[in-house]
Amino acid sequence: MESNHHDITIIGAGVSSVFLAYTLMKQNEHLTIHMVDVGKALSERICGLDTGGECTCVGLCSKYIGFAGLGKSEGKFNYTNDFGGELGRKIGKQHTLDLMQEVDEILCEFGGAIRPVYSTKNEELSNRAALAGLHALSTEVRHLGTALANQVFQKMYEFLKTRVNFHFETIIERISIQDPGFRIETDKGDFTTGKVVIGTGMSGSSWLKKQAASLGLHPGGTRLDLGIRVEMKGDQLQKILQDTFETKLKIERDTFSATTYCMNPRGRIIRKHQHGMVMPDGQNEREKESPSANLNFSLFVPRHFSGHDEAMDYASEIISGINQRRGRIVVQRLEDFQLHRRTTSLEGNLINPSLDGGVGSIWEEVPDQYGNALLEFLACLEELIGEKVHPDTLLYGLDAKFYEPKLQTDRNFETEVPDLFLIGDCSGETHSLSQAAASGIYLGRYLGKDIANN
Repeated sequence: MESNHHDITIIGAGVSSVFLAYTLMKQNEHLTIHMVDVGKALSERICGLDTGGECTCVGLCSKYIGFAGLGKSEGKFNYTNDFGGELGRKIGKQHTLDLMQEVDEILCEFGGAIRPVYSTKNEELSNRAALAGLHALSTEVRHLGTALANQVFQKMYEFLKTRVNFHFETIIERISIQDPGFRIETDKGDFTTGKVVIGTGMSGSSWLKKQAASLGLHPGGTRLDLGIRVEMKGDQLQKILQDTFETKLKIERDTFSATTYCMNPRGRIIRKHQHGMVMPDGQNEREKESPSANLNFSLFVPRHFSGHDEAMDYASEIISGINQRRGRIVVQRLEDFQLHRRTTSLEGNLINPSLDGGVGSIWEEVPDQYGNALLEFLACLEELIGEKVHPDTLLYGLDAKFYEPKLQTDRNFETEVPDLFLIGDCSGETHSLSQAAASGIYLGRYLGKDIANN
């Protein structure tokens, strides 16, 4: 008979939670582990967006919610402290790198070794970038791709389900503190547990805000990254990409900083649906049988807000305005953008757009700070590559990267409520698959030992 009491209940079945459960199983064979998610099991996560169509989900979108979370998208694991979160500040940079190495070993254990690791580190490029006013950030990368990521996480699920009690498509209505432990009320029944770990990622932000308030936890500031996605000639950056698959560049000024994100040589631009908004997103060439002749990336400018609602309202006002209730994404030629001139047609444009956007003016629909940052960045980029960026380069508005409001946790991710923990992106400490997974391993080791000693 299924028990309604567990030693640990993990809320959310994303990457951080998967690696937490795996580590707990390895640490302590006697632990009873419960995992609850509002989404579906991986094998049932099917959405039209996966094949480039429209969302076919009823209610929450299965492309983003369910077992493995965003890990099933492209499965891109960047092993670095240079970007992707601040886990290194919390637990130590070397410790974070060591944990990410363990993440990679676990991925390989479940079949990830088919895709080799590559490095973006290039000392000569770093020196040249510095002379051009840019920082070249580096990382080791294992890029599984969507198909392999699904296979790897399905194998991990098969392993976990031998010990983990899963509840999918389950809504948690309330978490209440008991003495000892917690009571968890859901639409599928009530449970009790000794410890609660929340790993709901970005998708559970509204739910987490509500639960945190009821538990007496109050979130602090929130970060929001917005930026323009650039699509250029596929060989335009050959001089800096010839030795690396992807290069991440950062520009820092007194009034802003901006970093390239999701660089896709020969990739396509697709629509990304999040929080009711539609944005341009990059798709790797491996995800399409017929890759494009272009290269795309976003240039993100981070901004900090006093609260999550303020950040989301700001993003929604801009992006929903661009969308015009029909999923529209604005696209403009670089030359027109530089001349503050509207683009009226892309007919005959040298760079063939991989996304059908609505022609117009970025300046008219996007705050100037993002356009000005892109202009300064492109000027430095031209100095780095020794040539002008082609005037037919295309600019798409507006891409976004969302972050959770940061709740206070100690070094072991424990909140001000004893035995209640936050990991992964909802902790505000990680912003990447690799760091989220590393936080799961870290907490799994701590909890496994803590419970064994009590």
